[in-house]
Amino acid sequence: MSEQSGSSQGRQERTELPIERGFPIERVNEIAEKEGRAKMYYRPIYTMHKWWARRLGCVFRAISLYTLLDDPEKVQVFEPGHEGGTLADYGDDADGESDLDVASLLERVDMSDPESLWELYPKDVRVEDKKILDPFMGGGTSLVEASRFGAEVVGNDLNPVAWFVTKKELEAGQTDVEELEEAFEQVKEDVADEITQYYKTPCPNGDHEADVMYNFWVKELDCVSCGHTVPLFKDYRVAAGRYENDDKYNVLCPDCGAVTLVDDWQSESVCNDCGHGFVPKEGNVSRGGKYNCPDCGQKYAITDAIQEQGGYDLRLYALEYYCEHCDDAGESKADQKGYKEAEKEDKELYRQAKQEWEESDHLHEYVPNEEIPKGAVTASSSVNGNDVFEHGYDHWCDLFTKRQLLSLSKLLKAIEGVSDKNAREYLLLAFSDSIRYNNTFVTYNNGYNKADHSFKTNSFVPTMSPVENNVWGTKFGSGPFTTVWERVLSGVEYANSPSERYVVDGENNEAEGFPPIEANATLSLGDARQLDAENEFDAVITDPPYYDNVMYSEISDFFYVWQKILLKDHYEGFQAEKTPRAESIVTNPYLGKTTEDFEHEIGQAFETIHRSLKEDGVLTFTYHHSDSESWGELLGSLCTAGFEVTATYPLTADINKFIGGEAVSFDIAIVARPIDDTEAASWNSLRRDIYRTARRTRKQLEENRELSRGDIGVMEMGACFREYSKHHGKVQRDGEIMDAKEVVQEIYGIIQEASDIGVEDVFIDLLDTPSPSFDDVNKLCRGTNATPEDLKEMRLYNQDDGFELGTWDNEKRQAYIQERANGDGGDHLSNLDKLQFLRYRYEKGQSVQNYVEKWGVDDDLRELAGRLADVTGDDTYTRVLGDRDITSY
Repeated sequence: MSEQSGSSQGRQERTELPIERGFPIERVNEIAEKEGRAKMYYRPIYTMHKWWARRLGCVFRAISLYTLLDDPEKVQVFEPGHEGGTLADYGDDADGESDLDVASLLERVDMSDPESLWELYPKDVRVEDKKILDPFMGGGTSLVEASRFGAEVVGNDLNPVAWFVTKKELEAGQTDVEELEEAFEQVKEDVADEITQYYKTPCPNGDHEADVMYNFWVKELDCVSCGHTVPLFKDYRVAAGRYENDDKYNVLCPDCGAVTLVDDWQSESVCNDCGHGFVPKEGNVSRGGKYNCPDCGQKYAITDAIQEQGGYDLRLYALEYYCEHCDDAGESKADQKGYKEAEKEDKELYRQAKQEWEESDHLHEYVPNEEIPKGAVTASSSVNGNDVFEHGYDHWCDLFTKRQLLSLSKLLKAIEGVSDKNAREYLLLAFSDSIRYNNTFVTYNNGYNKADHSFKTNSFVPTMSPVENNVWGTKFGSGPFTTVWERVLSGVEYANSPSERYVVDGENNEAEGFPPIEANATLSLGDARQLDAENEFDAVITDPPYYDNVMYSEISDFFYVWQKILLKDHYEGFQAEKTPRAESIVTNPYLGKTTEDFEHEIGQAFETIHRSLKEDGVLTFTYHHSDSESWGELLGSLCTAGFEVTATYPLTADINKFIGGEAVSFDIAIVARPIDDTEAASWNSLRRDIYRTARRTRKQLEENRELSRGDIGVMEMGACFREYSKHHGKVQRDGEIMDAKEVVQEIYGIIQEASDIGVEDVFIDLLDTPSPSFDDVNKLCRGTNATPEDLKEMRLYNQDDGFELGTWDNEKRQAYIQERANGDGGDHLSNLDKLQFLRYRYEKGQSVQNYVEKWGVDDDLRELAGRLADVTGDDTYTRVLGDRDITSY
C-alpha cells in the first residue's frame, strides 16, 4: 500500500504512516486561526476549565487522523448524522455508490500533496484495534480527539488538577444534561439569594435596587514621609463609555470621588460633579513599582511600604451595575447598565458581609487556609518578576475579599450537598474555574468593559486596583459562577453531540451529528517516568513539558487547594497540601532544577515511552521553544532514548507565553519511531547528506505547496533531523563524537547556506504579517541567511515596550540609521536603511535628491523599493528614487 521505512541495519520494516509522508499544514492552520479566537464555539468541551498551554482540538484531530490510519481494512468512515451506514451508502453518483477509497486516500499522501486524507477530516472516522497513550495529558485534548476515532486511550499526568479536568471531559459525552440542570437548580435554591443579597446597590435612576456586576477596589498605603493616605491608582480610568456615550470615557475624580464622563482620559479633564481639573492618565503609581504621594511628592517602593506597614488597606471606590427594573421598564441601555461612585450603602453592605464571614466559623472549612508555597512563580523574581509575599499575600485565603470568601464558601458547601456524584463534580468544575474571575488579582479590561481573569500571564500578578466580581452572577458580566456553569453545560452538550468546523475555499462549514464522545479511557495520576507499560501502545500522542515555559505545579495550586476540599476523601492525589513539585520535568531555578536536569528527565520520559510502544509504534508530539540549544537538547534526549525523527511540521497553536522578555518561538509537531540501532558516519559524509536533503526538501515544497518561508524552514529542519537521527551518537568529526546540540547548530548553518534569503526578505515578510510578534521573527528566520539577532541589531524590531517593527517612522530604527548615514557613499547603510532614510526625510520635508545622487540607484535598490511599496501600499518608496518633484525639496 505505501512505502516502507527503515534503512538502518537491524531495523524492522514498517508501514510508513500518513503523518510521516505529509501533513496538511495549510488546511489545519485555516481552522486553527479561527478556533484559537473562538474556542467556545468550535470545541466548548475545552473551555469547561482552565488549563495552560492547551493545544487546539483541530490540531490534535488532524494529528490523530494522520497518525492512526494505516490499514484501510480497519477503517470505517461514516457521514455525521447518518445512522448505521458508511459513506459507501451515501455516494454522489446515480447508482448510490461512492468513489471513496480509503486505501487510495492513504496511498496518495506525500509531502508535495498531503491533502487526500483531509477529505476525511469532517467525517466520522473509526479505526479498529488502536491503543493510544498520552503520558503528559494536561488538559486532555489529545485523549478526547483520539477517542473520537474509536481508539482506546490511556492518559497520565503528574498534576491532580489536570487529572480531574480530563476526567470530566472524557465523561461528558455520557452525562445527562437534564440531571446537571436539576443539580444546578438545587444549588441555586440553596444559596443564590444568600449570595446575591450582598451584590445590590441603589439604582441611580430611581427608588429601587440594581444588581452589582463588579466592585472596583483600590489599595491604599500611608505615605512614609507625611502619613497622607495614598490610593495606588496607576491612572483614574474606570471604563470606556458605552451606548450613547461611546465617544467618552468613565474616569474617577481624584478630588470628590465621583465617576464622571470625559472626552479623553489622557488629556486635561474637568469633573462634571465638582469642577476639579485633572489629567486622568496621571495616577499615583509610577514605573518601577513606586508610589508618588500627591500631598508631599515622596516616591517610595510599594512593596517596601507594604512590608513596613504590615499590609495595605482596600477601599471600595466605584461599581458597575445592571438594573433589571430599568430594563423591564424599557429605559435606555445607558440607564440599565452603567458605572457609579460607591455610596455608603455599598460600603455598609460589604461591612455586613465581612461581619457574617467572621462570625461563620462553620464556613471556614470550605476555604483554603494553607500557606502559599514559595516557588518560581510566587517568590522567585528571576522567573516572572512578581513576589506575592512582598505584596502581603501569605495564605491562599489572602487572595480574596471577605465577601468573596463568604460567597464562595456558601457556594462550595451547597455543591457538596448535591447527592449525585457526577453532577456534583461538574458543579465543582465550574466553581473551580470561576475562582480565577473571583479573586483580588482580577483586573478590569477598561477598553472592553469587562473583568479579565487572573491568569492572563500564567503567573500570579498582584494588582493595585482589583475588581470584585458578582460571585453568583447577574444577567451580564464575565466570570461569575452562573456564566462559567453555562460554559460547562455547553461542553457537556457538545460532548453529547459533537460537531466539526472546517474551511472549504475560504468558506466556513460545519459537520453536525457526530456520535457522543464515548471514551474507552483509563486515567492515572503520577510521574510519566514511572509508567510500567511495555510493548502495549500503537501510538503515543502527547504534548510534553516545554523546558521552562509553564510551572504547572505552582500555578495549578490555585485551583487545587479549592478542589481538594471536596475531593480529598474520594480520590488519591488530593490529600497533599500542594501539587507535586520535584517530579515536574521543567527547569526551575527555585528548586535548583537546571537545563541538564530537564534534559536528563525528559530523556527518561522518552525511554519510558519507547518501552511502552509496540515495535512498530509511533510517537507524535508537539513542542514549542525558540533557541537552538533547547532543540538540541530535545533531539539528543529523543535519539538517546532510541528514537529516530521521521518528520516535523510547523503548527499554529494557542500558547500563552510565560516568561517576559525573550518570547518563545513557533510550534512544531515531531514524529518519531523506535530504532534498533544507529549507524556510524563521518560528519563530512553526513553533512553532504543533510545539505542535499535540505535543498531537495526546499525545492519540493516551494514547487508544490503554498507555504511561508518559515514553514518551509521548519520542514527542512525536520528532514535534516531525520538524517542525523539515523546516526545519533556515532557521528565523528576530527576523531570526536558530535553531540546533538553541535549537530543542530550545524544544521541551522547548512539550511542558511542553502538559502539566498536575507534580512530584507524577512523584514518584508514581517511587514506582510498581521500583528507580527517575536514568534514570527524567529520562525521566518528559519531557513534564511538572517537571524533574529541580525534584525534586532539593525533595530528592525524591538521589545522594549511590547513588540514593534522597525518601520521608517520608528524612533529607534531611525536613530540607528541616522548614526550610519554620514559615511562616505553610504558604505555603512544597507539598501533597506537607505530607503527608510529617504522615506523619513521626505516625510519631514527634507532634501532627498543629494542622497539619491550620492548613493546611486541600481536595480537592487529599485526592486526593494517596489517590494516595500507593494507590501505597505506606500509608493513614496519608489517615487523618492526617480520623481524630480518629490526629490527636489
